[in-house]
Amino acid sequence: MMIVRDTFVDLRLGDCRDVLAAMPAASVDSIVCDPPYELGFMGKSWDASGIANDAAMWAECLRVLKPGAHLLAFSGSRTYHRMTCAIEDAGFEVRDQIMWIYGSGFPKSLDVSKAIDKAAGAEREVVGFDAAKAAQQTRAVSTAAYGDYAGNPGAITEPATDAAKQWAGYGTALKPAHEPICVARKPLAGTVAANVLAHGTGALNIDGCRVAHSGESGAWGTGKRPGGFADVGAAKGGSEPCGAFNASGRWPANVIHDGSPEVLAGFPQTAPSKAGARGIQHSGRHGGLADIGGNPKEGTNTLRGHDDDGGSAARFFYCPKASKADRGAGNDHPTVKPLALMAYLVRLVTPPGGVVLDPFMGSGSTGRAACAEGRDFIGIERDAKYFETARDRIAALGQLDTAA
Repeated sequence: MMIVRDTFVDLRLGDCRDVLAAMPAASVDSIVCDPPYELGFMGKSWDASGIANDAAMWAECLRVLKPGAHLLAFSGSRTYHRMTCAIEDAGFEVRDQIMWIYGSGFPKSLDVSKAIDKAAGAEREVVGFDAAKAAQQTRAVSTAAYGDYAGNPGAITEPATDAAKQWAGYGTALKPAHEPICVARKPLAGTVAANVLAHGTGALNIDGCRVAHSGESGAWGTGKRPGGFADVGAAKGGSEPCGAFNASGRWPANVIHDGSPEVLAGFPQTAPSKAGARGIQHSGRHGGLADIGGNPKEGTNTLRGHDDDGGSAARFFYCPKASKADRGAGNDHPTVKPLALMAYLVRLVTPPGGVVLDPFMGSGSTGRAACAEGRDFIGIERDAKYFETARDRIAALGQLDTAA
């Protein structure tokens, strides 16, 4: 247990099923988590355990949540339905799905033409080399590998057999470009109004997560909370939010995007308004805490499509994938989520002063976001290595005041 930036952090090493069973009922204000996608990612055993599809585990999550409290759970596009059905079977109400759209995914597709030639024992002629493709797959980029097309993904080859020619250009998978987030809620105790008054849960923080219009300082202005966290929600213990609240910001949507050119190109362009199309500079886009929560600033470093007047992408919260600064030194967890994204989600579903639970803490991204947002945090992680990484990353946000 520790205190980081005046927030209470309780990290627990162990299987979440055992830890959850020992927790008191109705003691948590929200759950924001990134469970295993059950894909066997990178051969990791923890991503093929079946726990994300275990209704009994989600039932324990339901038990520890207060009535009306929300659950946000990431998943993969292929396995989302299994997890969500388990969440629903546990007794949650599935309220929505948030789509995190990005352009940096890499297709894990089998080249059908190459597979046909390989099965026939036919050797393909190497006619070129795609260095970018080789680099994307973290292989050594070397033209010396031209003669071994099977061993170097950058080699460009010609089909050798007639059957391979017929199936040239065919693959087995699409390029991954989104991750779905299940939005679920524990059933209310009575009406929404009664539940909110009795338990402080049951509603989404709409105004706290509004997306700013072009030319504005942001839905929460440009103030700073104690400790230097710029634009990260309301300062804990204070009566005023960070900066001047701007009620004209856009209503938060169930789409989040990373601002990559190919994603922006998919949104239809809108006609400029009287104010004119102005660019937006996101000073915190590379892993810093500045401008978390859709607080853009005008500047010369613009991202086309982010401005409210020049493209519809501005109506959605913007967050790139995790940067090196997000990850931190020595963190080799393969599925780190960006701090800006997790802070936005924490703020959306957790009341001020509330407790956020993450049963799948990993390297601590949700915990860092909870501390940045002034919410208390309980994190559960069964892997001792990741547990220590999470503790170090969370403690690094501020001075460690007490430890037990």
